[in-house]
Amino acid sequence: MDTFALVVTIAVALFFTYTNGFHDSANAIATSVSTRALTPRAALAMAAVMNLAGAFLGSGVAKTVSEGLIATPTGKQGMMILFAGLVGAITWNMVTWYFGLPSSSSHALFGGLVGAALAGASTVHWDGVLEKIVIPMVISPIVGLVLGYFVMVIILWMFRNSNPHKAKRGFRIAQTVSAAGMALGHGLQDAQKTMGVVVMALVIAGVEDQGDPIPVWVKIACAAMLSLGTYAGGWRIMRTLGRRIIELDPPQGFAAETTAASVMYSASFMFHAPISTTHVITSAIMGVGATKRVSAVRWGVAKNIIMGWFITMPAAAGVAAGSYWIVNLAFG
Repeated sequence: MDTFALVVTIAVALFFTYTNGFHDSANAIATSVSTRALTPRAALAMAAVMNLAGAFLGSGVAKTVSEGLIATPTGKQGMMILFAGLVGAITWNMVTWYFGLPSSSSHALFGGLVGAALAGASTVHWDGVLEKIVIPMVISPIVGLVLGYFVMVIILWMFRNSNPHKAKRGFRIAQTVSAAGMALGHGLQDAQKTMGVVVMALVIAGVEDQGDPIPVWVKIACAAMLSLGTYAGGWRIMRTLGRRIIELDPPQGFAAETTAASVMYSASFMFHAPISTTHVITSAIMGVGATKRVSAVRWGVAKNIIMGWFITMPAAAGVAAGSYWIVNLAFG
């Protein structure tokens, strides 16, 4: 039964990674597709490959997820908490994907884990949640917004005397690089989050000890599932990011992607903080768009997206808590 529970939990974790891939594929490529720098399929293929590569660049984010947020008991109860947390995250991912809302798969996962831990009377490291989740959740979009604005201002100043048509053609080419950097950062961030969950499952089952290095097969499995999900595409969310917030041109797309990628690399390597790629790219698009004129950004759409950010964690936590009670009633 313990082995079966471990296998099921790992399978659900990998399915979460798959939903994360198609839910968040828009993060890396929506701007490039909307500016016609890349065709949708070429962009998805590139993003899938770069997600795979990014997953192997570090392990700091995975360590934060596996050790810094909740403390689960070993055995059946711990596995039920982990399973329920993943169900909460997957459910919220599917709901937001259906409505085309670019919410954060990362915060759906964190909300699910915390909600399931509370329902299972397990320990939540509130200092870790505050320091590694809540504070970066607030700061990273602000940084993305401000940095995106200034990056775009610098680009406008540097190319103020350039031929507009030639400049746009050049930035379309440059966007293939910035989109690749964005996809690499997405793999660096989001594949590691699931690695951390799988490591938690292995520790709960007694297969691994706390602090052991991440097994190679875990890295490969998580990276592969994220890449497969990315290639499946997230067309509903892509439309929201690429067109509904603002009509982007190639220089704006390049500025937004470069900004978002820079924030993700900094968070991963300097702070080991699992930030939301969705939050960062969305806020960067808003900041870039505001340089054109403030009214160019469709702030009504932006407001709905931001509301979704704050709803995600409690909503996923609620679903996870309900899932835990059901699983506990059936198997506890």
